[in-house]
Amino acid sequence: MEKITKGHPLSQSADIVKENIETLKQLFPTIVKEGKIDMQELKALLDEEIETGEEYYRFTWAGKNEARKEANKPSTATLRPCKEESKDWDTTGNIFIEGDNLEVLKLLQKSYAGKIKMMYFDPPYNTGNDFVYKDNYTDNLGNYLTLTKQADEEGKKLSTNTESDGRFHSNWLSMMYPRLKLAHNLLTEAGVLFISIDDNEVTNLRKLCDEIFGEENFIAIFPWRKRTAKSDVPFGVSQDFEWLICYAKSDEFIACIGGNERKYYETPDFPDNPWRIHDMSTQRTAEERPNSNFTIINPKNGAEYPVNPNAVWRVTKESFKQFYSENKIVFPGDYDFLKISNPVLRYFKNEDQQKAGDMFGYVPVSTFFPKEIGMTQDGTKDFSKLFSEKVFSFPKPISLIKFLLKVSTSINTDCLILDIFAGSGTTAHSVMQINAEDGGKRKFICVQLPEPTDEKSDAYKAGYKNIASICKERIRRAGEQISKESNPNLFTQKGNTLDIGFKVLKLDSSNITAWDGGVDNLEQNLFNSQNNIKSDRSEDDILYEVLLKYGLDLTVPITEKTINSCKVFCIGAGVLFVCLSDNITTQVAEEIGKWKEELQPATCRALFKDNGFADDIAKTNSIQILRQYGIEEANSI
Repeated sequence: MEKITKGHPLSQSADIVKENIETLKQLFPTIVKEGKIDMQELKALLDEEIETGEEYYRFTWAGKNEARKEANKPSTATLRPCKEESKDWDTTGNIFIEGDNLEVLKLLQKSYAGKIKMMYFDPPYNTGNDFVYKDNYTDNLGNYLTLTKQADEEGKKLSTNTESDGRFHSNWLSMMYPRLKLAHNLLTEAGVLFISIDDNEVTNLRKLCDEIFGEENFIAIFPWRKRTAKSDVPFGVSQDFEWLICYAKSDEFIACIGGNERKYYETPDFPDNPWRIHDMSTQRTAEERPNSNFTIINPKNGAEYPVNPNAVWRVTKESFKQFYSENKIVFPGDYDFLKISNPVLRYFKNEDQQKAGDMFGYVPVSTFFPKEIGMTQDGTKDFSKLFSEKVFSFPKPISLIKFLLKVSTSINTDCLILDIFAGSGTTAHSVMQINAEDGGKRKFICVQLPEPTDEKSDAYKAGYKNIASICKERIRRAGEQISKESNPNLFTQKGNTLDIGFKVLKLDSSNITAWDGGVDNLEQNLFNSQNNIKSDRSEDDILYEVLLKYGLDLTVPITEKTINSCKVFCIGAGVLFVCLSDNITTQVAEEIGKWKEELQPATCRALFKDNGFADDIAKTNSIQILRQYGIEEANSI
């Protein structure tokens, strides 16, 4: 049984540098010399494709190297569950995380890499009075704990980035770079990122995203009108627009509107691959498309379907044959529930997520937002429907975020949405609202720094000591309001429910003293060598750290049993068994093995408290028993 110690892969978040090195080794085996990368060999392999001159196009700023290193640095922190501040803890798939989003993004790397479909970020605009993410690259977690008190050791404010700082734009870029770099890893290949920004940093943000996402994955800049013209403005010009910069993870992303009109059919012949239909007629003339001017004949019964005199088919004779051979043509009478008079194209759902070859059913998304998209004043109205007090200024309107969700998730509504600058909670509110309207299963992960509110503010006087508390309360109130107003007919299918809950997790140092390396006192350090689980931490705290470090979903099902007075947790239907009790005997290992046999997971691991075994013999024999049941990997903490 291996004990997980400091530096072990399971004691920290993903080691991105190590993963990159392993990728290079697989691509270029000859560059590895005694375990190190031989850069001269790599340069030789790439020949003239390496830029070595001093003068070439690049985007840089003071502090970029440190910001780049920070994105690759693993974290030993953890997220502690807070059930008392959560809603529907046992059933919800939504997550609210209170903490610095840089550390949180690191912690999410193992569990959510490649799983987020859509991200919406509303970062500080760097106006000179809204900068609260001054990272300390030597101790981000310690910096966060200090920052949330809004004062450093000398009592100085840490919440602004003014032009007098000397590195006004550089500070902002250094804040954004590692966050965007880590966020990029979390997107699915068909994923998309929207970022709100104003004129202060729009140019720098575009260059930054070009570097991280690639210029080829830039989609558009959407202008959003935030207000009507003001008269008292610099130079007599009112800046009434902000911008939404949009980047895809890859060319697999498709923007799609009209998702509510798109119905998927589940039939016995395609139980695992629902499909939709699309009309094959078009308004083009025979002169324009002569190859599409023909009569379609049903090979099964000889029925003929002449082309419309004023139009032609969307398909040609050759493409019709291909579609028919692929079982993509549906004729009248093939299915009783389809009321059609002409053949239609069957388009399968899994292909709906592919860009190549899809010429049917997509309505181009204009960068000119529809008129129903509200301004800041509408966001304020959304908020005031839930709060009588003015506790948050300038929230984004729900209509804006809902439109972005519709554009990016209409094809597949069973997906994850991430917002690391959650603010007032508009994204979470919008996710629940759009699910209530189209029956979707979107889930959100929202992250918000518990930035203290001003003691003179209405928010503070109303009992909200930080921004995170406002956000959580909005999600609670919005969920209840949406639930009352939702259409129950959308949630009649078994297992399809409107999720208005959320799990609250809070950033903190590791529960395992030996993992965080923060103990300087020798006496305490010697004590912790035997009792390395911090005294103020619960089993639930440790359990959720295990989920993060093992790369498991934070909403994965967890069940528990008491075996011989020891509590045993079963995670993900047998993917992982955890026992953190004292006096662990071989009977516990035996029952875990039997439990695993009942569940038959594809893979199975076990984790125990290192000093929890009754004695060394019990530990040794337990390992052998687990192996007999096919559990080869057993670790201890």
